[in-house]
Amino acid sequence: MTSAASSSPTPPSTGVADAAAGATYRDAGVDIAAGDALVEVIKPAARATDRPGTMGGLGGFGALFDLKAAGFTDPVLVSCTDGVGTKLMIAIESGLHETVGIDLVAMCVNDLVVQGATPLFFLDYFATGHLSVEDAAKVVRGIAAGCSGSGCALVGGETAEMPGMYAAGHYDLAGFSVGAAERDALLPRDIRAGDTLIGLPSAGVHSNGFSLVRAIVKRSGLAWDAPCPFADGQTLAQALMTPTKLYVHQVLNLHRAGLLQAAAHITGGGLPGNLPRVLPHGLRAVIDATWPVPPVFDWLAQVGQVSTQEMLRVFNCGLGMILVTREPKAVMKHLHDAGESAHIIGRIDAAENAEAAASLEMKVDPAFGTAGAGA
Repeated sequence: MTSAASSSPTPPSTGVADAAAGATYRDAGVDIAAGDALVEVIKPAARATDRPGTMGGLGGFGALFDLKAAGFTDPVLVSCTDGVGTKLMIAIESGLHETVGIDLVAMCVNDLVVQGATPLFFLDYFATGHLSVEDAAKVVRGIAAGCSGSGCALVGGETAEMPGMYAAGHYDLAGFSVGAAERDALLPRDIRAGDTLIGLPSAGVHSNGFSLVRAIVKRSGLAWDAPCPFADGQTLAQALMTPTKLYVHQVLNLHRAGLLQAAAHITGGGLPGNLPRVLPHGLRAVIDATWPVPPVFDWLAQVGQVSTQEMLRVFNCGLGMILVTREPKAVMKHLHDAGESAHIIGRIDAAENAEAAASLEMKVDPAFGTAGAGA
């Protein structure tokens, strides 16, 4: 500050408080030291995800990746972003933060592989009102576990501490993933009438429909730490927090073997909302809903009195990935040999109108699940 006796003109105000007033960023609710501490805690987990093509480490303004070192000759980049949704509310209210990072990665990389892309690297965005290094580290370690499980590198991210934006203890997550495929190996490709549909089992609810899940749990009157009514040896929260299954290796191995025409990740919108996305005009998927339904979906349907059609529209109902193939026997053998279960669930038919938008016809067996309100 310029004194009154000074002959120099008084500089314009910068809007920054006088140091003598003692105002600090920490007083305003943002602890830079906590953010720095988190970076140091998570560095080993991120470093463990390095893969061919990774350059540098955490801490820079951007992350570099060498496609040539990753083995590509004529690559097309594929990118996607997603979050975990209100499943985070269960993590926050139950204190179970260890697996939502896996959900975050899975929601992104499962979308990459259905286009024939190999996941290369991942970045996360963690936003909260007040940073708990302990809880954030659990989340990021889960992200690293998801990256390791899908063969992609955790190359960076952003932690934002924003007082007043979030309730105490709350946080939000977003994930960003980039993959690559050789130009002549993108999916979907050459889908025809007569192709077979194969479903890969889900691990549970995955990361969609949790606003409905939470409403049903509230209706049930059960606490998060109550014994789970559909899974022995777990609390209700532990069972519902089962992370989204990673399908990267299953799908890519089949694709590299030349056995896939397409794949569809079953997320929000269920089978009706996702499978038609990979089909061209003039074709329709015909599905027989007869596969085994995991107990969590039966419980949700019964307690919530949710109709079968609504269950299929909101949840994956036991199938997290659908494959389109011309070689069903080879695909089933390949999956069986890899220890993966699967179900043949239908076929691709020609639509009555060759110009008609892709569609889905689902034949629901009366014994399918136990949805309390019926279809």
